[in-house]
Amino acid sequence: MRPEDLAQLTVPGSVTLHGDLLLVDLATPDPEADAYPGNLWRVPADGPPVRFTFGERDSAPRISPDGAWVAFLRSDATEGSRPQLYVMPTGGGEARPITDLPLGAGVPVWAPDSRRIAFVARVAEPGRYGTQEGVSAAAEAPRRITGLRYRTDGAGFTFDRPQSLFVVNALADVPRPVRLTEGPYDVDSPGWTTDGEHVLVSAPRDLDGESLHTDVYAVPSGGGAPILAVRSDGSAEHPVALPGGEVLYLGTAFSGIDAVARNTGLYRAPLRIGGAGESGGAAAGTRLTEEESVDCDSLPPTPGKDGVLVAVRTRGAVELRLVPSGALDAPLEELVVVLGERASVKAFTVCGERVVAVVSTPASPGEVVTPDGALTDFSGALTGIRPLREITAVSADGHPVHGWLALPEGDGPHPVLLNVHGGPFHQHGWAFLDETQIYAGAGYAVVLPNPRGSCGYGQAHGRSVVGALGTVDADDVLALLDAALATPECDAERVGVMGGSYGGFMTSHLAAHHGSRFRAAWSERAVNAWDSFTGSSDIGWFFADAYCGPDPEAQRAMSPLYRADRITLPFAVVHSEDDLRCPVEQAQRMFVALRRNGVPAEFLLFPGEGHELTRSGRPRHRLQRFEAVLEWWSRHLS
Repeated sequence: MRPEDLAQLTVPGSVTLHGDLLLVDLATPDPEADAYPGNLWRVPADGPPVRFTFGERDSAPRISPDGAWVAFLRSDATEGSRPQLYVMPTGGGEARPITDLPLGAGVPVWAPDSRRIAFVARVAEPGRYGTQEGVSAAAEAPRRITGLRYRTDGAGFTFDRPQSLFVVNALADVPRPVRLTEGPYDVDSPGWTTDGEHVLVSAPRDLDGESLHTDVYAVPSGGGAPILAVRSDGSAEHPVALPGGEVLYLGTAFSGIDAVARNTGLYRAPLRIGGAGESGGAAAGTRLTEEESVDCDSLPPTPGKDGVLVAVRTRGAVELRLVPSGALDAPLEELVVVLGERASVKAFTVCGERVVAVVSTPASPGEVVTPDGALTDFSGALTGIRPLREITAVSADGHPVHGWLALPEGDGPHPVLLNVHGGPFHQHGWAFLDETQIYAGAGYAVVLPNPRGSCGYGQAHGRSVVGALGTVDADDVLALLDAALATPECDAERVGVMGGSYGGFMTSHLAAHHGSRFRAAWSERAVNAWDSFTGSSDIGWFFADAYCGPDPEAQRAMSPLYRADRITLPFAVVHSEDDLRCPVEQAQRMFVALRRNGVPAEFLLFPGEGHELTRSGRPRHRLQRFEAVLEWWSRHLS
């Protein structure tokens, strides 16, 4: 695969199903237009997919419970266009706009009556974000910030445009969205109660926008104050009401700010809703999956035959598994795999006994599949895809390490790229990664480690780096690299190290402590200094203390910046100007330190991008980044 093949990627997003009608949204990076055009497609039981909508960017389809309507989001190619809610008959016809909100609308959720739709949307304070005619953003009044949670990477400032809940009668002659929450806090993941009288949402504890804890609230669909319905063990997301008067949700258990590297589990709780402003005797949830071994991905749980379907992260896969009826603290081995073995489930839907999912594999960004097989072949035009070879190693203290090796064509020995993932509570694995395929296509052997700190190997594995970043995780990374270099296809004399976010941190750390093992380094959107990250990152105020501890000296000891004097190898510092997760000062400080020390360092800075450049940035920037990566390694590993 080559950088220009980005334009060949057809990526399914979500699926919706009712009877024989199966819809999926597709998007394709278009570097020439510098956009992600896409539409809804119908997937028949037999035969090729058929285009269903014809907008410039249609996504997030949801079919109404009666099967008569499909709601979706549509935006156009205009710079800064916001997605708006549209509805059209499932039998075909014109799509009708339902919203025209200044900051756009969120994913639609149909009510049981197949008329009303709930969604979330950001609402600007009066006079901000272009809401005052003739006043540009640069001319607006100063922001008065009084809390720590005031902005988010990818969204910008959020405290002055909270995410609120709306309900709209989509079939009315003149649809008028009604705002149901108006406090200085965000609500998320709406879901209707079975009687349609309330909308369940995830919201901060006590409706305090500063809290890391979230609970389930019930918002009266006709208006009224949110009612606390479920008090969580730490967090509660994606509430799903059950006909018997209970609610399912995904949650984590933690106290204070220690919210990192926690496995997400499936919970069930009684759904008690009192009057407006009353708690109704809010219940605590019961965890149905074992905390240590089961880590649910952030896809809504869905009741199915004989239990509840959840997506679970395990050993590099995201599998669709069934939590059996009556489960209580069920370990991973008791959850039957429905889909996604050696693959990654990106979305799924259930209608009756039929289960359909979008599943990515190392060879495909995603196909629509059922337990009986694939229904689509969107990636059929991709060529030169290289397989992944699963490899294992033993770390310095005897701990097992798991990962992958992608080899280019030919016998080798090939130059090697050690690519460390972000997170750290994340994983490489059995999903398509354009970086791996492009580097392998250019002739590099790519090593993909899941060191301690990664998810998918148990909560203890993920939390083993809390207070110990750059210790056992570095040992694990190097152990897997050694296992790869022991194969005849890899050239141990030509090795480069690279990674983004936590992977960028690890790149900087390895360059400082094990620089002799590498020819050069590519450190992207990295955390280099935990002390300044604390105050500059959107999550720094809790994340740095949670991972490093509050002691400034401990934070400095885990910061590659303060070991920059040990780095001598060629070093690329790569960052985005609008990255709020790992702010650009992290890159600037490292670049200046390296150049002052005489290191051949280069700084590649992308304008207008945030932390997610490599995954969802402008297609042209993604293409330019790949070209820069390959040029860098051609200079240093040839």
